Amino acid sequence: MKFALDAMGGDFAPHAVVQGALDAIDKSSKPPSLILLGDETAIRTEMAGREVETIEIVHTDEVVNMDDKGSKVLKMKPNSSLVRGIQMVKNGQADGFISAGHTGAILSTTLLSLGRIPGVRRPALAAYFPTEKRGKVLCDVGANPDAKPEHLVQFALMASHYYDHVEGFAAPKIGLINIGEEPNKGSDLYVETHKLLSEIPNFVGNIEGRHLLTSEADVLICDGFVGNTLLKFAESWITFFSDEIKDKVNEKLSYKIGAELMKPIFDDLKAKYDYEEHGGTPLLGVNGISIVCHGSSGPRSIMNSIFLGQKCILNNLIEDTKKSLAIHFGH
Repeated sequence: MKFALDAMGGDFAPHAVVQGALDAIDKSSKPPSLILLGDETAIRTEMAGREVETIEIVHTDEVVNMDDKGSKVLKMKPNSSLVRGIQMVKNGQADGFISAGHTGAILSTTLLSLGRIPGVRRPALAAYFPTEKRGKVLCDVGANPDAKPEHLVQFALMASHYYDHVEGFAAPKIGLINIGEEPNKGSDLYVETHKLLSEIPNFVGNIEGRHLLTSEADVLICDGFVGNTLLKFAESWITFFSDEIKDKVNEKLSYKIGAELMKPIFDDLKAKYDYEEHGGTPLLGVNGISIVCHGSSGPRSIMNSIFLGQKCILNNLIEDTKKSLAIHFGH
């Protein structure tokens, strides 16, 4: 099993990517084969003279920046680490691609290079949210700000397979994010989507915002505009709340003493809700493994994204999704 890593992608590249790759190898009983793409000098500097048998370095002399237009990257920067890595998956030189770089460029290049799974109209991104029980998957979180009812139905099926194959929970329940529980609530998009999802046995109905983390639904479905807004709010809220606690703790000595006693609980909660513990997410609906990581991913997130890629392949995520969509949509 071999993965191509965009060593130049992300806020902390190449350090985070290189260190994440080394950590994945150090913590694996059977080290994965990895290809680090990017500026060879910079990559070797981060490796600090360490030679690893299962790491190959491929030099690329172009870098995709955040101000590049995602849809143009494939043609405009063919020798970038991002494009070359995805092309390796297309050509069978790698089993999957991982990047914390320009999300739009990853989506566009992956779609144009690997193509869609037969029958898929729109690929989607799903984000995992840890909860008190077994966690939830939110889909779509940004790939499709404009969507149609049939797209959301496909998101539900693809995200359900992701939840099953990667998180390890069979037959997940599906909920549709909406402003009310009644079937006729929301815009035309959500009313029509509710009708279509009602034909799926595991659909449990509309889920209001206040019940997202406590509802019986394992898979939460929405368009990319709503999903991306929820995702970014959740990330900012956790950071804001953590900073507020720190400020309060520093106000009084008695608070500091209490905080020391509570530190194990705070550390446990921080680890549980830290996105780096889960890594990135595969682009659902494309004909290959392409994992999109958070732009501010550190080494732990990159390492966990490598482990995520291994799960996707070992559990046949792509092939089983193909079969499921073929049965449901007759392709």
